[in-house]
Amino acid sequence: MASPMRAFASLYSTTFLMVLAAGLLTTYLGLRLTVMQVPQLWIGGMMSAYYVGLVAGSKLGHKLIAQVGHIRAFVACAGVVTASALGHALIDDLTIWLVLRLFVGMGMMCQYMVLESWLNEQSDDSQRGTVFASYMIVSYLGLMGGQGAISLYPELGIEPLLLIAICFALCIVPIAITRRIHPDPLTPAPLNMLLYWRKAPQALTTVALGSMIVGCFYGLAPAYASGHGISPEEVALYMSCTIFAGLLAQWPMGKLSDIMPRSRLIRINCTLLGILVCFIAMLPYNEIYSLPLTGLFGILAFTFYPLATALANSRVSQEERVGLSATILVTFGLGASIGPLIASSLMQTFGDYMLYVFMGFCAFGLLVCLHFINSRQKSERQVSGDYVMGGGDLVLSPYAAAIDPRVDVESVQDQMVNPQEDEDNATDDFEEEMTQDGAFQADVNEAPEQEMASTPKDLQA
Repeated sequence: MASPMRAFASLYSTTFLMVLAAGLLTTYLGLRLTVMQVPQLWIGGMMSAYYVGLVAGSKLGHKLIAQVGHIRAFVACAGVVTASALGHALIDDLTIWLVLRLFVGMGMMCQYMVLESWLNEQSDDSQRGTVFASYMIVSYLGLMGGQGAISLYPELGIEPLLLIAICFALCIVPIAITRRIHPDPLTPAPLNMLLYWRKAPQALTTVALGSMIVGCFYGLAPAYASGHGISPEEVALYMSCTIFAGLLAQWPMGKLSDIMPRSRLIRINCTLLGILVCFIAMLPYNEIYSLPLTGLFGILAFTFYPLATALANSRVSQEERVGLSATILVTFGLGASIGPLIASSLMQTFGDYMLYVFMGFCAFGLLVCLHFINSRQKSERQVSGDYVMGGGDLVLSPYAAAIDPRVDVESVQDQMVNPQEDEDNATDDFEEEMTQDGAFQADVNEAPEQEMASTPKDLQA
């Protein structure tokens, strides 16, 4: 069997070009708006519009893929995104730019849905973890390439937008000529967000507040760095260092999360990140210590999402994971759209250092929320364990199944022939299920290692 990199080379090539263009566009807009001396609130609004587009595009993209297929939907959305990127070169009206960012978010969400659903369907169970790990590595490399490309055009003229449009246009080519089997159309899946919030409150709370931190960094860190008098080349290095550190942390953090409880690991991340961002906020920029500090920031901040995703998947059954993924996506998009708006207003009022102060509030706020949820779950588990529901002999006996029309008669007869053996098996199954699932265990640690690789697309602002 061919390696995942060779088997999905066309899809990975498309991903690299698309994410490179998206990362370059985000950094370019942050720097360009700072040079134009636009109020910080507008910069935050531009970044928030992108994430709002991601949330809206998840619904529209699902319908579009179901109607016209994966490749046609991807090509159509790539055309919209390319035109929207070039629109920034034609019009300087900030309101129009806001709408263009919304269109970019909607189009790119559809493109992400095409790529990830294609990879998920065409990969074998034995290779799915490797396939998505490779997908995440390619995505991070594309982000780093986008940050490095901005250093080629320090004047911030029209050239970066032309390069962005070229990459968005070229990303169509590999997927359009691929020889991979076309995936089946998507089918609608019911979404009950409250159900998943009840089942995985710690994980989804982490996604909500963690996405605010990530959204603030991608959207406002270029403006923060530029506000300290840093050249575009140094801004590119600052962003690339953070992203590269986040990339390197994915695999070790995944291994660590298989050794210790994920909820505890997330709380440790919160504590360390809160302390770190307070130091960054207080210290002036210096390339000697600022780059190592932002690297540590990338390690802690960019692992919230995969840790939370793995923790959430350990709380639900296999058939519920499609709805869970949609819930995580919506939660991430809402958090990432709200965070830059709040942070930009604080930066405009009190100064650029409020970017990291706000991130500190998010980190410590997440820590408090997780401790509260964890203590509540422990108390609920203790209360439920003190009281055991009893029943009559008919309810506990295998003969009760004989009067239940939902049960197969042959299975009832088999159970009545060997009641003691079935009872022993049932006891073993129950103990195993309680060990593996544990609905109110705060520190459960059963999700498969490959789920660590799922990260969301939203990191790729």
